[in-house]
Amino acid sequence: MVTIIKKGSSKAAIKQLVDKIQVKKGLDAKKYSGVIKLKEHPLTIQKALRDEWE
Repeated sequence: MVTIIKKGSSKAAIKQLVDKIQVKKGLDAKKYSGVIKLKEHPLTIQKALRDEWE
């Protein structure tokens, strides 16, 4: 979202614009913890994926 503040705006007008902005909540990564069950170690998988390019 973009908020345009014009030169010469009063402090009250700026405060009102800032108060209108809604803050998004961040990603809750903990709810995904342990969801995927891997058969290999993650670093082994990562190295195999990187070696595909060679």
